[in-house]
Amino acid sequence: MMKFRENEDAVSPVIGVILMVAITVILAAIIAMFAFGMSSNVQTTKTVGVTAALDSNQYLVVTVQGGGDVADLSKLNMTVDGKSPVEINKTGTGTMLGVGASFNSSVKIEPGNHVVVVAHFKDNSQQVVLDKFY
Repeated sequence: MMKFRENEDAVSPVIGVILMVAITVILAAIIAMFAFGMSSNVQTTKTVGVTAALDSNQYLVVTVQGGGDVADLSKLNMTVDGKSPVEINKTGTGTMLGVGASFNSSVKIEPGNHVVVVAHFKDNSQQVVLDKFY
């Protein structure tokens, strides 16, 4: 009587080759991403702190509190309920946009209003620094 022997020697090398090809493709994609600058489009987050409070006449008072990127601020814009943004840091000549600077809104804030303050920087980037419902 003849004995048949199962040959399973080819299974392990085939799986090994498939894994090696997969690893090579993944590494090539990562190296190509860095070589062609695909990861350089990510913008860094700016650090600026502002506070906002309503005064006795229901106008919003925005105060710059600080942060590492305050020196790069060029302007602050405020939007109420999605309407056209209004530049709120125009208070006269010689006004510095720095730590401790306060600016009033040009419209009264009513209960339920959605207020968004956006900081614009000298490098033409912008970032939301306040998003609040009143």
